[in-house]
Amino acid sequence: MQIENHPKELAAMEEFHKGNRREGLKLQEEFVAEFREAYKDKDHCPCQKACGYHGNCRECVTIHRAHQEHVPNCMRPMLNRKLKLLSELTEHTLAAEIEAPKEILRKQESST
Repeated sequence: MQIENHPKELAAMEEFHKGNRREGLKLQEEFVAEFREAYKDKDHCPCQKACGYHGNCRECVTIHRAHQEHVPNCMRPMLNRKLKLLSELTEHTLAAEIEAPKEILRKQESST
């Protein structure tokens, strides 16, 4: 089951934005029911880091809310897409000012 950009959840958000809360909630509940069925016996966590909270979103998000330093790995691609759009306002000049911490997993450079 696709989670990110799921058509039913996107449709639910569209209904919420139109003010159709009842229809939005209906679609959202349908999405959650599909999710529960699809992942009752499968791993749904896209995180690539070894973590004791892998697949336990409730505890993972609680930890991140508590320490307030960064967001869970699974949310980074979504946030990065949105930040990239904002960065376009300054021709991505912010990129030259950012140095990632050493523990951040970087793409491996090819040795050609």
